Amino acid sequence: MTRKEAWEHGRKILADAGIEEHTLDAWYLLEWAAGISRTQYYMEPDQVLDKEAESRYLAGIKKRSGRIPLQHITGEQEFMGLAFYVNEHVLIPRQDTETLAELALKHIRPGMKVLDMCTGSGCIIISLEKLSRKQRNICKAEEESFFVGVDISGEALEIAQENVNLQGADVRLIQSDLFDKIEGKYDMIVSNPPYIRTEEIQELQDEVRLHDPFIALDGREDGLYFYRRIISDGRKYLNPGGWLMFEIGCDQGPDVSRLMKEAGYEEISVKKDLAGLDRVVSGMYNI
Repeated sequence: MTRKEAWEHGRKILADAGIEEHTLDAWYLLEWAAGISRTQYYMEPDQVLDKEAESRYLAGIKKRSGRIPLQHITGEQEFMGLAFYVNEHVLIPRQDTETLAELALKHIRPGMKVLDMCTGSGCIIISLEKLSRKQRNICKAEEESFFVGVDISGEALEIAQENVNLQGADVRLIQSDLFDKIEGKYDMIVSNPPYIRTEEIQELQDEVRLHDPFIALDGREDGLYFYRRIISDGRKYLNPGGWLMFEIGCDQGPDVSRLMKEAGYEEISVKKDLAGLDRVVSGMYNI
């Protein structure tokens, strides 16, 4: 089977299976299985795949046609320009979440202590450490910041640790049920907590409903359970003037903003993602 034949074959199988991005997914699987770039493909589309690459590709196509997420097949996903390991124990990093990381990055200064609650794969805290370090190198800051990722899941933290090692990031990981094992105060807390209403999880795409960890999706009855806890308890762990920033569901901006206002946070704002939907709520705690 040539490269061209493989791509066409995989594309057809995925289209017949109802995979919306069948052309793109078939390409990504070919790129992964054969270890080729798009340039290499177009230079030699009729080159025959070796048996190992062909077998790997067809196995990947079969899995994807069964609604297994592409990233669980290839084992990685890009976030903020960095590559991250992923598997069924962590949420797949999504572009929407880059809105949170980008906002947090604008507020990080040398010497700050940053906590990522519900860290999962570690993509947010690792990206903040890596990219802010780049900024610090440019300005030659003397003080070093301190970055911590927290999750209740030991399996998620194993993946996060692999990503810390992969990126060479200076990030500490702690297994804790929210703030139970957290000590000290921070200048910023960021979080992409579970926020899907329990009854809505069964309505999600199969790729999410069947393959993302339920614990990372379930925001309980109204989707606000973890926001309430982090907003309330987080006050004890923020330095005066510290920031709390959340990713939110697109309809949760008013509710999360209200919860933060009632808890005494100031300068509360809602930021939209690239699709124009509410995606991040942030506020400062000064008490």
